[in-house]
Amino acid sequence: MKRRLIAAALALTAGVAALITGTSASAATLPVSEAQFQEMFPNRIDFYSYSGLIDAMNKFPEFTGTGGEDVQKREAAAFLANINHESGGLVYVEELNQANWPLYCDSAQPYGCPAGQSAYHGRGPIQLSWNFNYKAAGDALGIDLLNNPDLVKNDSSVAWQTGLWYWMTQNGPGSMTPHAAMVNGAGFGETIRSINGSLECNGGNPAQVQSRIDAYQRFASILGVDPGGNLSC
Repeated sequence: MKRRLIAAALALTAGVAALITGTSASAATLPVSEAQFQEMFPNRIDFYSYSGLIDAMNKFPEFTGTGGEDVQKREAAAFLANINHESGGLVYVEELNQANWPLYCDSAQPYGCPAGQSAYHGRGPIQLSWNFNYKAAGDALGIDLLNNPDLVKNDSSVAWQTGLWYWMTQNGPGSMTPHAAMVNGAGFGETIRSINGSLECNGGNPAQVQSRIDAYQRFASILGVDPGGNLSC
């Protein structure tokens, strides 16, 4: 009896701790198990951890938390397919072409580029770029990314947060956020348009578009969900 009481007490304590941290709730919201995540990204580096993604989701509870089970799985597959493309399968944290690094400072912004001309190149799973995006993301997340952009490459949760921030709040060159595209039935192609449509869509780079579609279809298959229509842009 004493052992059963101790076990029950430990289980209750763990449950209370999970409620306080929100870990269980977030993990339950993401319709991707850690094993499925590893299957999707067999070559990922440790920085892009499953736990980092779960932690970042605390800031965006509507991510894969909107609509029915199929909608949630499609959104998860769509997000992960796009970041797969952007980060080379969760292998690269920073933009590889360093010749482009100085190009992402919009000096017309009143706050300028306090971290340096070359400080706002692509970082993280969705390759956050430009000083104005670092400023906007940092303001939204409560982190000073304008002055400390390297936080995106040094802190796994921050990196994932910037990816989710863009996914949930930014239209980019598209007409809706990637989140809205998936939960409102516009389809995967609209997420491509919102992320890099000005360069890839409407025949701009069909090979890149197809690469994203291939990853999305593979991830949807892993999650056991039909990918839906409107796959291309």
